[in-house]
Amino acid sequence: MNTIDYTRRDFLKTAGLTTASLATAPGMLFADKSSAKRPNVILVMTDDQGYGDLACHGNPVIKTPNLDKLHAQSIRLRNFHVSPTCSPTRAALMTGRYCNRTGVWHTVMGRSLLRKDEVTMADIFAASGYCTSIFGKWHLGDNYPFRPQDRGFGEVLVHWGDIIGNVRDYWGNDYFDDTYFHNGKHEKFKGYCTDVWFGEAMKFIEANKNRPFFCYLSTNAPHWPHRVPDKYSKPYKGKGVKANFYGMITNIDENMDRLMEKLKELGIEDNTILIFMTDNGTSGGHFNAGMRKHKGSEYDGGHRVPCFIRWPGGGLEGGHDIDRIAAHIDLLPTLIDLCQLKKPDGVKFDGASLMPLLNGDDKNWPERILVTDSQRVDHPIKWRRSATMTDRWRLINGEELYDMKADPGQKDNIADKHPQVVKRLRKSYEDWWVDISEHFDEYCRIIIGSDKENPSCLTSHDLHGQIVWNQYQIREGVRADGFWAVEVARDGTYEIALRRWPKELNRPITKVVSIHKYDPEFNPITATDARLKIAKVDVSKPIPPGAVDVKFQVRLKAGKTRLQAWFINGLGVGATFGAYYVYVKWLS
Repeated sequence: MNTIDYTRRDFLKTAGLTTASLATAPGMLFADKSSAKRPNVILVMTDDQGYGDLACHGNPVIKTPNLDKLHAQSIRLRNFHVSPTCSPTRAALMTGRYCNRTGVWHTVMGRSLLRKDEVTMADIFAASGYCTSIFGKWHLGDNYPFRPQDRGFGEVLVHWGDIIGNVRDYWGNDYFDDTYFHNGKHEKFKGYCTDVWFGEAMKFIEANKNRPFFCYLSTNAPHWPHRVPDKYSKPYKGKGVKANFYGMITNIDENMDRLMEKLKELGIEDNTILIFMTDNGTSGGHFNAGMRKHKGSEYDGGHRVPCFIRWPGGGLEGGHDIDRIAAHIDLLPTLIDLCQLKKPDGVKFDGASLMPLLNGDDKNWPERILVTDSQRVDHPIKWRRSATMTDRWRLINGEELYDMKADPGQKDNIADKHPQVVKRLRKSYEDWWVDISEHFDEYCRIIIGSDKENPSCLTSHDLHGQIVWNQYQIREGVRADGFWAVEVARDGTYEIALRRWPKELNRPITKVVSIHKYDPEFNPITATDARLKIAKVDVSKPIPPGAVDVKFQVRLKAGKTRLQAWFINGLGVGATFGAYYVYVKWLS
């Protein structure tokens, strides 16, 4: 089985690190003289921008002069694949392993939490003496032990959840002058979100220009909600496209120019590996480079994305195309080779180092069979929205076969004409499924009661069941129901507070709220009681008039369990609302 042979903690220990030390010196992690000449790495990944959302890929409307320039200067992976949605791509990118293997096959429902024993890209860079940082979107868990500061990143500036405006994000954030999470604390920033991510990343880069660094710059743009300063969207209005979506990409393009000029100014351009990619197919573009479908799809339009790699000092430049199939799982093994990082002995990557292809040697490159899929369910389903891929072929859902050389738009299903190809690819998928499904029956559990995070804030985003994932739904009073998979860190007395609104808002449970210009007031809930169920505890209390929360004190034993919480409105069976926010604090 292609599994981790030992835990992440063991890897860090062999590297002379601890999970605690990884978060003690933000921005200044483990740099030493022996690593001074290793290349810096900046990995830029945008959100929901597809292959066709670039002028250099033939889009006739969008203006991306700076990304076009980077495209001209880079090695381009033209047959590069990710997962069809956000969190799965991020999990595979960070680990070099198929996302389903890591516990991440959805964007919500507790299935966006990266299994705690997985060794991440940031862990590996830190273990080799690099300063590590993340700016923007994480989307692999907002609670211990899943947060970026728990997973090898020293400097952390992120919004929580999958979008700005997620239930876990700071309440009322709207892309402008927002409050983000900076090294574990709320901090307000002036300006548009993408400008903030790039601006703060450049501060980190300048502060660490004399030591090797890894900077993961993962924008939330151009993901919905599509908000951008008018000057960026105005040129696209009246042209039959989503003006704000294109404007968000144009703003990213402008920031890429700022970043590239900063590298020149600091004199580190030659010794910096700059990677640009996106996390899935387009969600808002009208031009798709002839591919079928878009974000979320098993067809190429859902998962074939741009990937540019530039490293002038390492000979990776000049506008060279690589047409062999590659994927997100390949980037970590490739960076280990390019940067001569310490490879974790006990981790078996699903990806392969692309070094031979980057160096122009594809004569001995073997034929590969890769798999991507879009599960988006609590428990994975075999063959669901899957693509089994080679350089030439795509087997879709185990039934449809397309010849990508003759039919890149995947219009002509020729499975009946090539039964042996179908048989071979089905066998490969069957083997893959057996290999990656070993832990499908397990939950990635949020740890409560740990010194690493006390109190913990659980949100309806991570419920296993009927989730509510954004702040609009909370204002509307959309029904949530299900359970959180948790692990109680230690025996003791716990205070568990049930809320409709987060602490920073601090409104009564039954009161409606309007925060900013985008939203009217929405529906109240007519709850009368609160109910908590965890381990062997099942208790209820009335909601006092005007109460912002209902608190319970319970005795819990250390171990794995489920937590459920509801507001009950007294109208009979089914008339309940799962609490959107639950704050859990170990007291003694």
